[in-house]
Parts: sequence; C-alpha cells; structure tokens
Amino acid sequence: MLQKIVCRVSFVALLLVPGIVWADAEVIDGIAAVVNGDVITFSQVQEVAAQEEQALKQQFTGQELIDKIKETRLAVLNDLINRQLILQEFKKKEYQLPDYVVEEQVQEIIKDEFGGDRQAFVRTLQAQGYSLNKFRDNQVKLRMIVLNSDPLVSDSAKTTRSMADEIRDKATHGGDFATLAKTYSMDGTAENGGDWGWVDEKTLNQDLTKAAFTLNKGEVSPVIQIGDSYYLLYCEDKKEPAVTALNDVRDNILKKLAQIEKQKATQRWLDGLREKAYIKVY
Repeated sequence: MLQKIVCRVSFVALLLVPGIVWADAEVIDGIAAVVNGDVITFSQVQEVAAQEEQALKQQFTGQELIDKIKETRLAVLNDLINRQLILQEFKKKEYQLPDYVVEEQVQEIIKDEFGGDRQAFVRTLQAQGYSLNKFRDNQVKLRMIVLNSDPLVSDSAKTTRSMADEIRDKATHGGDFATLAKTYSMDGTAENGGDWGWVDEKTLNQDLTKAAFTLNKGEVSPVIQIGDSYYLLYCEDKKEPAVTALNDVRDNILKKLAQIEKQKATQRWLDGLREKAYIKVY
C-alpha cells in the first residue's frame, strides 16, 4: 500500500509515514546506514519490517526463516535509503507542495481501494506495518488471535488449547472478536484487535491460508494448531476474483502501463541520486 502511495504522491508521500525520524536522529540503538550524513537506525528498519516478519514467521522456520528475515530487512533498508535520498533532494531543491495535493492523492487511494472508508485505510496501514506487499485480487479481510503454549511446561499445550476453545465459544456466541484479540492474543497485532487487514493467499502459511479462504464473511475458524501455537481467524470481509471484459479494463491497463513508465523514470532518477550520494551501510 505504501508503494502505491509513493508512486502516486511521489516523494511527498514519504512524509506521511509516522514514527520515522530522518534528520538529526539521536542514535540510541545502532546505525544501520548513513546517507549523506543522515542516520537510519536499526529500530527504524525493524519498525518498517515488523509486520512482514510476522507473516514470515507463519510460513517459515529455522535457517530458512532467518534467511528470509535478512532478505526482508535488507530490502527495507534499501527502500529507506531511497526515501532518505528523495527527502534530501526535496529539501535541497526547496520544493513546496500544498498539503491539499497530498490529501487529494490519499483520498483517491481511499476511494479506489477502500470504498471511501478512511478508517479502513488507516487500519490496513497499521495492520500491514507499512508493508510493501502488493494486494491481489483474491483477498480476505482478516483478524487473528494467537495463543502460544510453553513447550517446557508439561500441561501448557492442554491449557492453551482449552483457552482457545473458550475464546472461540465466546466469539461464536456474540463476543466481539477484536475485543477478544486485544484481551487474549499474543500476536503483535493484538493492540489493533488482531487486525491483519486485507491479506492474499501468499501472506500466511498453508494451514492458515486454507482456513482463512474457506471462511465466509463474519465466520470464525476452528482452532488451528501449528507447532506450539493455536490460532483463531475471523473473516471481516472477502473479495472474490472476477472476470472483466477487456473493454471494461482498457483504461486501467493504459493507466498501469503509464504507471510502469513513471516507475522506470523514478528508478533512473534514484540511481542518479545514489551515484552522487555518500552511503555507508553497517
């Protein structure tokens, strides 16, 4: 979603990302990179990568998981370097853009992607952790409760499973799933009511994907055990893929092709900024 914002609002949209301090950062957690004197810290990389790493933990384990997390953090770091270069160029050239221009672009995204629901847009950004994952046609809007048992405690699995069954019973008898997630879930999205936003069939591991995409809107999944963890899924909404006549999508195809050309031009511009910049990665 942020990638789409960046494409449509250009470098100005980068200012919309909260929680990232670009200039004169006080380094308290280690330097990930220096871009022309401005610091990117490890915590900034981890903050942006956090939600994608949560998704990776649902799909991979062991060394494969470690390798995937390294790839993700490297990609995020490269993206943050690009953003820093763009902001520096923006300040250097003293560009001025009225706030209403940014707001118009955001409103267009909300209208096109969220049916005009700004709160849904905000929740999805939060749940995705500013992820660069691209939405696909076949999606479910998902909430999740995760309970982790302790493998070192003999009856922990039994107790945790019993708790999961009790929570599911509450959810299927009128309990608000978001409130239950805030109360019980051990997942990183608990404070947002377990909100994962719109996910596609490649976001979760095979077992969770199978359960998620068999749910109808408003349904709660059975308790799903994966290793020492127990999962409950709730389908808030669902988008099914549809076949559209070519004439109906011709304008969108042309817009997409134009967007690709703009992205190529942007990349050439970024490559030029990188060539002139001092960048040190730690």
